[in-house]
Amino acid sequence: MVNKHYLKGVFHGKVKKSYGIETAIKKLPVKGDIYLSPEGLEGDECADKQNHGGLERALHQYPYDHYAYWNQKYNLVVKWQEPGMGENLSSIGMTEDSVCIGDRYRWGEAIIEVSQPRSPCFKLNKRWGIEDFSIHMQKISRCGWLYRVIRSGTVSVNTPLELIERVPNALTVHEACDLFFGSPLEQSGLLKLKNQNRLSESWVKKVEQRLETGELENWNFRHLGHA
Repeated sequence: MVNKHYLKGVFHGKVKKSYGIETAIKKLPVKGDIYLSPEGLEGDECADKQNHGGLERALHQYPYDHYAYWNQKYNLVVKWQEPGMGENLSSIGMTEDSVCIGDRYRWGEAIIEVSQPRSPCFKLNKRWGIEDFSIHMQKISRCGWLYRVIRSGTVSVNTPLELIERVPNALTVHEACDLFFGSPLEQSGLLKLKNQNRLSESWVKKVEQRLETGELENWNFRHLGHA
């Protein structure tokens, strides 16, 4: 297991009108040091604070490795490159198969912890001009993941992420995606998710609701922007 990963890029952005919507998905590179607080990178914003950002979604990391797949699948005359998914961190060699829920990384002065997979939404459809992009991303579990900040501090693209802790019986991000999105009402899978004590509160609440009601929440608005 590789314990240190150097980043390809670090990005932050402001909310503005882009791709026909109010969003901060269009981010710019951070060249040097930047402060990371529990809310995220200094100067980074999000338009929809109910579904993005917050203490358990302070950072989004997306594998650079996946852009080749998207380029091959859609073959559009666009630049499939970071930070096209609105990611704060771009990486090579870290994927949903090697990163686990609850993993803690030292990054410069800060410590960050994987809290959940990213839940793809319709803003990605707008960004790429592909109506069902978010649905396909979710289906193949190439969603990236989110972090909470355990310790604030100065960070940099030049400083590696160093894995310092992995909880026993941790699910990979890919496994968590497959259970939550691929088999959303299967009780054994829901119980596995519920037992991930570092999984974000919002995901745990949805898991508990499914176990209690046997019903799946409506994904249409998240995927398509309408009911």
